[in-house]
Amino acid sequence: MQTSKDPLHGITLEMMVTQLAESYGWAELGYQIRINCFISNPSVQSSLKFLRKTPWARAKVEEFYKYSLLEGKLKQH
Repeated sequence: MQTSKDPLHGITLEMMVTQLAESYGWAELGYQIRINCFISNPSVQSSLKFLRKTPWARAKVEEFYKYSLLEGKLKQH
């Protein structure tokens, strides 16, 4: 059996945003990743809508998620 070395393997964008919001809170998330969907009236659904159509923003979220995983800063479910 071959396992993926990609830390994002099997993680949906919704799982990422939800876990980041639970671990950091929206205010800190908006500070760490300067994207308006995290700053102005943030919610998981509005963030997903924006991130799905904005590749550069999604890439920032994915990078921050990987960093948070490495640093052990994410709350585990």
